[in-house]
Amino acid sequence: MNSFLLAFKSGFGFLSTIPVGISMEGIDELMKKIYFYPIVGAVLGLLIGAVAYIGQMIFPDPILATLIIGFVYYITGFNHLDGVTDMGDGFMAHGSLEKKLRALKDTNLGTGGVSFCILLLLALYGSIRSVQEEGLGAGSNLPLLMFLSMFIAEVSAKQSMLTIAAFGKPIPPQKDQAYPGLGAMTINGATWKNFLIGFLFGAVVCSLPFGLIGLLPYLGACTSSLVLLNRSYAHFGGLNGDGIGTANEIGRVTALIIIAVILKLSLFH
Repeated sequence: MNSFLLAFKSGFGFLSTIPVGISMEGIDELMKKIYFYPIVGAVLGLLIGAVAYIGQMIFPDPILATLIIGFVYYITGFNHLDGVTDMGDGFMAHGSLEKKLRALKDTNLGTGGVSFCILLLLALYGSIRSVQEEGLGAGSNLPLLMFLSMFIAEVSAKQSMLTIAAFGKPIPPQKDQAYPGLGAMTINGATWKNFLIGFLFGAVVCSLPFGLIGLLPYLGACTSSLVLLNRSYAHFGGLNGDGIGTANEIGRVTALIIIAVILKLSLFH
């Protein structure tokens, strides 16, 4: 199979639950062409946006917001949300760097992980509801607005992962770690060339619906990943796959929050 097609296909196998199959050869190709992250995000965003568009014409707003969240995780899986719980446990662990790293890598779920996950899901629900309410108040075509908002949010989420990986460095390998993890592979693949290709693609597609203002949610999501990177350095001395997955979740929410704020300020009009 052509290396570009293999990388593109593997992007769906790695970043979604779409049953396209995945292999180590495919992962290797994806990491070499990691700019496919926001491209895959655009396709996933179209699917999520379509559900939001149709649902907005059928369901009451609070129910639709819940259904959208359900579909987001149905189509993207829970791997990145699992990263949020691991980061939460690591952030909340007190003591030495070694203790924080043990909490980060521990498979048991602690209070910090549960709390971070709940806050993230509440923020996602609240941001979707805010887009609905502010969009209605601004007199927007609500189904179309929901479609575009979820599309931008998913592209932003995937570019957030590429951004944090491009600027990050891996957590130093532990004594019992024989091989680099997927996080280290992602960081190594996020060269400046791959980052810029992905960033420019995301910037173009996110600006199409609303012009330059449409870039604000996208840029805000990328910025949120750098804030998370700073906290990951402070707690763990580097970045791993959990931090990259968390950037995805926070980036999605950040983009939606910024869209809601823009609507409240009526900047789309």
